[in-house]
Amino acid sequence: MKKARGKADILPEYDFSRAVRGKYARQYERGTNIVVLEKDVAAVFPTSRDVNKALRALVPIIRSHAAI
Repeated sequence: MKKARGKADILPEYDFSRAVRGKYARQYERGTNIVVLEKDVAAVFPTSRDVNKALRALVPIIRSHAAI
């Protein structure tokens, strides 16, 4: 079971008095598209560059089948 967090867990040197909850949430949501790969797929495509290259190779095939 997770321990409930309270004010006692926050160190005194942290000052959140002027913090704004979710200040960047909308901006982050618009500019981010996170996809989590399964371990076996990640082993074949270890970088985002590799994943993008493979997906770009599939785009023409997907588009041609979608047109049918």
